[in-house]
Amino acid sequence: MLLILTDEQKQHLTLVNQVDATVAKEFCRIAAEFIQNGINTKKYQMAAQKLELDAKLIAQCVEAIMYLLSESSKMFLVETDFKDSLLSLDLDEDVFNTLVEFYENNKQDIRKILSKMELSLPQYKNLEWRFDVQLATRMLTYQTTPQVMLKLHLNKGPGENDVTVLQTDPVNLVHMTQVLEEALNEIKTAHCRRIARNIK
Repeated sequence: MLLILTDEQKQHLTLVNQVDATVAKEFCRIAAEFIQNGINTKKYQMAAQKLELDAKLIAQCVEAIMYLLSESSKMFLVETDFKDSLLSLDLDEDVFNTLVEFYENNKQDIRKILSKMELSLPQYKNLEWRFDVQLATRMLTYQTTPQVMLKLHLNKGPGENDVTVLQTDPVNLVHMTQVLEEALNEIKTAHCRRIARNIK
């Protein structure tokens, strides 16, 4: 499996060919730090002054490295696949080896950081339901209005539970059931399984 970079990302990564391997390693370190803590524009300014380069070019290069490291870690790229993904960049040998070495030494840590950043979605715990039928009102003595009451219990984390009460009519309930069944069938397709593998 290879990581496909856009032409724009390839263009941004050409800056690492204009610096030596030590600076390229520093760009990688800054990129890994930014994955964890977010982007710090002051570091771009400091690097720009030190290297006498445009801060915008450095920012684009570091953010392209961030993408390279994070996406490769998500895809569980082995060293060979990572190297093959870099071949299209036509990098200097020292810079090429620096990027590969940095990825190999830090991919586990980057993966841990990315896993902590994932959305924590509530999980289904229990469902209680009740079927109510209103047979008449003062104004309409011959009326039948069925309603379904749903009490959804969700687990939001350790010791955190949430209860949501929903009310709907049978027609909407049947429609919701059909939509959920379609979604479950869709997730079983090869296309969705391939996407899910790449997200992990």
